[in-house]
Amino acid sequence: MLAVPTTLEEAVVQAQEATKLALKAQIGRISVELAVPEIALQAQSLALEFTSVFENLSGLKVIFPDTGAAALARRDWGETPFRVTDLGSRVTSVETKISEQDQGFLIVSPSSVEVEMVEKLCNLAGDRPVVLLIPQLEDVSIVGIGYAARKIRGRFLSTLTSAYYFRPLDGAAILRSYPSAWNVYLEQETGYELIAEEPQKPMGEALELILAKAVSGDGDSGNSPAPKKSGLFASMQQFLRALSQ
Repeated sequence: MLAVPTTLEEAVVQAQEATKLALKAQIGRISVELAVPEIALQAQSLALEFTSVFENLSGLKVIFPDTGAAALARRDWGETPFRVTDLGSRVTSVETKISEQDQGFLIVSPSSVEVEMVEKLCNLAGDRPVVLLIPQLEDVSIVGIGYAARKIRGRFLSTLTSAYYFRPLDGAAILRSYPSAWNVYLEQETGYELIAEEPQKPMGEALELILAKAVSGDGDSGNSPAPKKSGLFASMQQFLRALSQ
């Protein structure tokens, strides 16, 4: 059974290994999600770490959502064996961002605003692998995404394979590492207890029901210890601060 990471650093290592397995399985569209508050602020640092999952760095293209983020990465990283660019703009189309020399793509923290360009790039990529690192495509709080974009987002999300997903909750955690199922854990005094294995990502009422049954012991709350408050958020915030230094 895969261990629940206690730090974000451990989660990153797990995510890299799961992504490598997905790439070896020739999965074309891969998502890697670390559902931790403010994780997108460290997208550049995480992207540099994740370039190592690709075997041929000379054929890799790292793509940021906008020209500013791409320029900042080029400045901070200096000379690299891979190429760094952006998704395009009103002036430059996404079609110009792909060349015959490209053998793989790492798209860094795209949001719902860029979903149409991301989908177009994936279509243009053909059978070349595309990894979406910490995508923010399901962020419903983003302003400016209308009905058409939401429809595209729903269609596009269904084409992605989750290589890694980790969401720490208050006293629980959701973890998926390719090729395993979606696991739900409850945090007890002795550590994390696996309480459910699901074929699809547990969300909303389905997740609430899983956690409620585990805590109550199917109606007998006296037989199951209450989960303790998770310390994952504190340790992960420390790791985020370390990345930014």
